[in-house]
Amino acid sequence: MYWLVGSLVIIAMMGVLAVADNVAMPIDMPLLNVVSATGLLWLLVIFAIILLSATQLNSPSVNTQSTNKTRSVSSPNDVKLSLFSKYFLFGLLAIGLVVSSALQALVAHQQAETTKITDSIRVQALVRIEGISDSVYDASTDSGYRQVAVVTHLMPLVAELTPQDLADSTRNYSKEENNSLSKSYSDNFEKKPNNHIEYRVLLNAYPKNTSNNDSFSNLNDLQPGDELFMSLALVPLSTSKQAISNPSGFDGYRWLRGRHIDGVANILAVSPLSVSKSNNDEALQQASTSDSYFQRFRTRIDIGRWQLRDHFYRDWPAQTTAEQQARAVTLSLLTGDRSLINRDTKDLYQLAGISHLLAISGTHVLFLAIVLGGAVVLLVNRLCPVVYRYMPRWQVRWWVMIGAAFIYALFTGFDVPAARTAWMLLAIGLVRLILLPISTMRVLLALAVLMAWQDPYVLWQAGYWLSFIAVALLLKYEDTSYQRTTEALRSSYDEHRSKGNRVLYHALRAGRRMFKLQFWLFLTLLPITLLLFGKASLWGLIVNLFAIGLFGWVIVPLNLLAGLFYLLSPTIADSIWSLVSAIVGNLHELIGWLTSLPALTDAWLYTPVNMAILLMVLLSIVPWLLPRGLLSRWLALPPLTLLMMTVYANQQSLVTVPTLYILPTGDPYISAALLQFPLHNQSVSNSKDRSSLAKDNTSWLFLADHRPTATQTMPSNLTADKLSVSLEQQLGSLSVDKLEGIIVQSSSTVLTDTLNASEQNMVVSAKNSELLPLAVAQLNQQLPVSQYWQAGRSERWSAFQQASKIAAQSKGKTNISAQGCEQGKTWQVASGDLSIQAMTGWSEIGDTSVWDCTIAIDSSVPIQVLRYNAADPLKSLSVNSQTKIADNQLDTDHKNSSLSRLVLDTDTHPRVWQMWSLLCSADSNNDSMRFKNITWLGHSASQMTTDVISRQSINDIITYDDKPLEASLSLNIMDNGVDAEAMSP
Repeated sequence: MYWLVGSLVIIAMMGVLAVADNVAMPIDMPLLNVVSATGLLWLLVIFAIILLSATQLNSPSVNTQSTNKTRSVSSPNDVKLSLFSKYFLFGLLAIGLVVSSALQALVAHQQAETTKITDSIRVQALVRIEGISDSVYDASTDSGYRQVAVVTHLMPLVAELTPQDLADSTRNYSKEENNSLSKSYSDNFEKKPNNHIEYRVLLNAYPKNTSNNDSFSNLNDLQPGDELFMSLALVPLSTSKQAISNPSGFDGYRWLRGRHIDGVANILAVSPLSVSKSNNDEALQQASTSDSYFQRFRTRIDIGRWQLRDHFYRDWPAQTTAEQQARAVTLSLLTGDRSLINRDTKDLYQLAGISHLLAISGTHVLFLAIVLGGAVVLLVNRLCPVVYRYMPRWQVRWWVMIGAAFIYALFTGFDVPAARTAWMLLAIGLVRLILLPISTMRVLLALAVLMAWQDPYVLWQAGYWLSFIAVALLLKYEDTSYQRTTEALRSSYDEHRSKGNRVLYHALRAGRRMFKLQFWLFLTLLPITLLLFGKASLWGLIVNLFAIGLFGWVIVPLNLLAGLFYLLSPTIADSIWSLVSAIVGNLHELIGWLTSLPALTDAWLYTPVNMAILLMVLLSIVPWLLPRGLLSRWLALPPLTLLMMTVYANQQSLVTVPTLYILPTGDPYISAALLQFPLHNQSVSNSKDRSSLAKDNTSWLFLADHRPTATQTMPSNLTADKLSVSLEQQLGSLSVDKLEGIIVQSSSTVLTDTLNASEQNMVVSAKNSELLPLAVAQLNQQLPVSQYWQAGRSERWSAFQQASKIAAQSKGKTNISAQGCEQGKTWQVASGDLSIQAMTGWSEIGDTSVWDCTIAIDSSVPIQVLRYNAADPLKSLSVNSQTKIADNQLDTDHKNSSLSRLVLDTDTHPRVWQMWSLLCSADSNNDSMRFKNITWLGHSASQMTTDVISRQSINDIITYDDKPLEASLSLNIMDNGVDAEAMSP
C-alpha cells in the first residue's frame, strides 16, 4: 500500500507535467486561481499524515483477552462490512492524495507559464545576480559567461546602447533612490508598461558573438547580489539556442525549466558602474530589504562560494591546462562549482563513467557532518559533560550533523543529492526521536515524494532519479548481503586463523564485495542511465572500482580538510589543495591513457531505451528485489526474454526502411545527414572498383557548410572536436558501427595549394573552414570508413590527415584517401536499387564558388526523411515538406516510374546553378522523366532559383533549418496560388 501510493503520486505528477508541457492550456483557470502551491503542499502533507495514521491504527491488536470476546460477538457480515469500510477509506484517501499531487504539478506548471518570456525583445534592464555563474568568460578558450539573474525595470530599446549610456542610467537610478523628492526618473519608469515585470533569466555572453570582449571580461567580477544595468536581448525559452540546440541528446529545455528559468537573455552591453555591490554590507542590506532572512543568508553563502572560486582562479593563465583542470576538479569536489572545468575534462569523466564523482553527493555532506559531529561531541566530553543531563549524546551529535549538513548543502548549491542527504539525516533522527516503526527505505520514499511536492519540476532533473534510485539500490543491496556476509565471515574466521593470512583474506573479500556492489549498481542503473542520457560508458564498471575509493577515502577528505583550514589559515589550505590537485592530475593522466588504448576505444553503449523497455527491466528484477522465496526467480525469464527481443527489434527497425536522418550539429549553417539503406547481400558497383557487401545495410554520411559567400553571418562556435564527438554518438545510437562513405559537399581551401594569385582574386570568400575535413579525419579514427568524397581540390589532404593524427596521438588507425566530389561521379549497387551521384562540382575551374558538390540519391523505393531525435532516436519525426507541387502536374511517365530521387543541395553562390544550367540542364530534363518523385533537401539560404526547381521537376522541398526557401514560395504561388504567408512558419 505504502509503495503503491508513493509510486502513483510520482507517476501522476510526471504525467501532468508531460501533458501540460505538450498541450496548450489556458493560463487563467478558475480552480488554479484559488489554489496556491503552498496551501496545496500543506494539504498534501495533512492527507499523507492521515493516511499513515490510519494505516498504523489498523494494525492488528495483540490483546488476547479481548480477542475471544470479539470473535464471539462479531458476525461474518460485520467483519466483511468492517473490511469494506476500511479499504474504502484507504482507497478514498489514496485517491485524494494522488489527485491532489497531480493538481500540485498543474499549479506549478501554470505558475511557470504565467512568468515565462513569450516574445523576443531587446531591453534595458536592471539585473540582479543570483548565485554564482555556471561558467567564466575567457576569450582565449572561447568560454562563455552563463549566469542566472533576475531582471527588473525593463525598458524596450529604440537604439543600441553603449556602456556609457548604461552608466548614465545607473547614475540617474542611484540619484532617484537617494533623493525621494525627485520624481522625474521614477515617473519615466512608471510610464513604462514593463516596469513592474520581473523575470528570472539565464544571462549569456560568448566571445565570438560580440566585439565587446574587453567590457565583457569584467563579468567574471560580478558577485551574487550585485545589481547593475545591462542591455539585453530576451529570448523565449522554447526558441532559445540553449533549449533547441541539443545534438548530444541533452534536453536543455527541461534542464532550464527545472531551474525555474523564464527565458534566455543575451548580453549586448554592460554598465561599468553598479547600482549596488554585495561586498558592501550596507548596500546589501538596503538592496535586500524585500528579501527574507533565508534569502539574505543564501546570498552571503553564495558570496563565500564566489570568493573561494576567485581564490582558485588567481594566476590562472600562468598554469598549464592540466594544472588548471586539476584545480578546477578540486574546486568542484569542494563546492560543486564546475565553472572552471572545460569540455575536454567533462568528456574524459563521461567516457570513464565517473561523471557522478564531479557532483557533490551524499558522501561529501555525510563525511563533513560526521567529522564535525564527532569533533563537537569530543569537545563536550572534555569541557562540558553536564550537557548530557539535559540532552542525550546522540542528540547532540545529531543536531550538529544536521546543522553542518544543511549549511554545507547550501554552500554547494543545494542540489538534489546534497539536499537529499541533509533531509535524510533530519528524517531518520526524527524517526528515532519519536520511535516510529518506519524503515529507512520508507523514509527515502517519503522524502522523494515530499521533494516532488515542494517542487514538481525536480522530477525533470536527472540528479533526482539517479540519487534516490542509487541510494535505494544501496540499501537493498546491504539488506540482502549483510546476513550472508556476516555468516561467511564467521565461518571463515576460524578456518584462516591458523594460516596467518587473515589480512590478505579479508582484503580479498573486501575487494570481491566492492566489485559485486559496483557490478550490481552498474547493471541496475544501466536502464535509467540509457533512458536519461541515451548512452552509458562501459568503462564505468572498471574505473569506478578504484576511482570511488580514491575519491571517497583520499581526495574528498583531504579537500574538505583543506576547506576547514581555509577558514583559519589559507596558507595551510593551499598546501593541502596542491597535494589534492597533484593526485587529481595524475588520475587524469591515468584515465586518459586507459581510454586511449586502441583495443578499448569503443567504450560507449548506445541502446534506445523507452518506457516500455524500462518497464520490462523492472519486471525482470522484481523477483530479486523481493524477499527470497516470495516469487520464483525463474519468473524473470519471460520479461527478460521479451526485453532482449524488443531491443533487437528496435535495432533492426532502424534500418528496415530506407531513411535519411537529419542530424543536429549545434550550428544552423552546418548540416549533417545520415543515409541508411537496407541491402540483401548485394554487390556494389563503383566507377573504379567493385566489392562484395556482406552486410544488411549501407550507411553514408553527408556534411556541408551552407554559409553564403555574399552575406555576412555570425561566426560559428562549433569545433571539429565537438562535431566529431556529437556525430559519433548519434551514429552509435543509430547502430552504425561503420560507414560506406563520407561526402563533404563543401570545398575547403585549406586542402589545396594550387590556386595562383589570379585565381584567388576570383574567390568570393576565402573563409572555407577546415572544420569538416578535420571532423572527417577524427571520425575515421573512431570507426571504419570505406570512401571519402571531398568537394573541391584536396592535394594537401594527406598532410592534413597526418597532422590531425599526430595532434590526436592516434598512431594505430589507417589513413583514408580523399576522392574528388566532381560532377558525374557515381556510386551504386549492382541491382540499381541505390545510386549516389554528384550533380555539381567543377574543381578544374579556378573559382571556389563552383566547387560545391550537390548530391542526388536515386533509389527504387522512396527514402523517408526524418529529423533525428537525440533524446529518443526511435521517435525521430518525419519532416514536413514546406512546398509541394500539385500531383496533377505529373505526366504519365512520372506516375508509372518506380524510382525516387533525393537531392542534397549545397551551394553558397549562384554560380553553381548557373554552371549547371549551362552544362547539365538538358541531361537533367531527360533524367527527371525517370523518377516518380523528386525531393529537394537543402538550406533556406540556398541560391536555388525558380527556374532550376522547374527544370529538375522537384515535387517536395525540405530545408535543414526548417525555414522556407524563397524560390519555392514564389514558384508555389505561380503554379498553385497558395498563399506564401501561410507557408511560412
